[in-house]
Amino acid sequence: MAEDLSSFIQSHLYGVPQLRPDEKRAFLGNFRERVAMAVTIRQLADPKMTDLLAKILKQYPGYRVYLNGRMPQKRIIQYMQQAQSFNYPFTVMAQDGMRVQKAVSPTDFGWVLAHPTEKIARPILI
Repeated sequence: MAEDLSSFIQSHLYGVPQLRPDEKRAFLGNFRERVAMAVTIRQLADPKMTDLLAKILKQYPGYRVYLNGRMPQKRIIQYMQQAQSFNYPFTVMAQDGMRVQKAVSPTDFGWVLAHPTEKIARPILI
């Protein structure tokens, strides 16, 4: 009984413990083994990146696109529209309210292609 009460208090005081929270935070809510491709915010600024990602999206149906909600709004809209044009499900991860608060950096991932449930055998690039 005491252990149940203690774990109940701990989970409500500190939140439910998460498995590899730093990894999930870096990959926009995904485990690394489910990520097929991750692109930094700096790389997304390159105009050639849109065409490259379009080729990738054609090859990997059944995956999901995750966008960093803390990058510039113009970038978010651009890649949301791209995902919609290929009928890809997407999620914008704002990550507000998490325990770790830091400013967005150009080296943070801005676009992540991941499978929702399965481990990826061979990542495209990370």
